[in-house]
Amino acid sequence: MAEKKVSVSFKRHDADTGSPEAQIENLTAQITLLQGHVATNKKDFDAKRSLLRKVARRRTFMKYLKSKDIEAYTEISKKTGLKV
Repeated sequence: MAEKKVSVSFKRHDADTGSPEAQIENLTAQITLLQGHVATNKKDFDAKRSLLRKVARRRTFMKYLKSKDIEAYTEISKKTGLKV
């Protein structure tokens, strides 16, 4: 599956893949792709389950970021369009 790049990058440095901000960015891109796939393929239950798992994982990262760094949390929430 081809990955789509998010226009706003939250990475702390070029090779950053482990920070919560980078993982939220990556999961958001994957969720966007899967939403389109699930919308066109309504009976693809494996993709639907994968989508729900990614949403739950992103929610966990957001909850962690909210408890550790509220400023980064609000910035990511605004730029990605997720509710605060």
